[in-house]
Amino acid sequence: MLKQLALATAFATAPFAAFADWELDKSHTAIMFEVSHLGFSNTVGFFEEYDADITFDAGNLTATEVSFTIQADSINTLFAARDNHVRGADFLDVANFPEITFVSTGVEQTSDTTAMLMGDLTIKGVTQPVSFDVVVNNIGPNPFNPNAAIAGFTITGEIDRTDFGVNFAAPAVGAVMPITINTELSNPNGLGS
Repeated sequence: MLKQLALATAFATAPFAAFADWELDKSHTAIMFEVSHLGFSNTVGFFEEYDADITFDAGNLTATEVSFTIQADSINTLFAARDNHVRGADFLDVANFPEITFVSTGVEQTSDTTAMLMGDLTIKGVTQPVSFDVVVNNIGPNPFNPNAAIAGFTITGEIDRTDFGVNFAAPAVGAVMPITINTELSNPNGLGS
């Protein structure tokens, strides 16, 4: 409750820095997913190569704009033979569709510390609207450099891979995939400019 109150106060009163000063911190970002394996276990994976363009105003989350580009062949499920199969035509077909993209279409703030992120996700050349839940973990000065600021988020949701034409072995190998993105934005100029 105290964290929520502190964030709400910060949103309402702090003179936050310009949009362009916030940058994605790749050293504290992970794009992860899970896939059910025949109902016996969940295989986990992540993408190692990606870029993002983010417009962020900590005082007005609804003005946030996000564009992510993921290199599809950077998938890593911690098993090389499976990764090579997923890169092939049965799944992502990275030779013909090298990128997975997400472009936001809107942000709806649902509480002091939560929001809904809507956008268009493109996988294997197919674009579908999707939405993700966002938790604002914290926004504040960097404890190791009080002149800089950090904004941290946990983003969760689900996608159905068959909506994008990735149908191989579904539903035995799960079609609906939970997604989790942990990420930080950093601002070298701090909360005020």
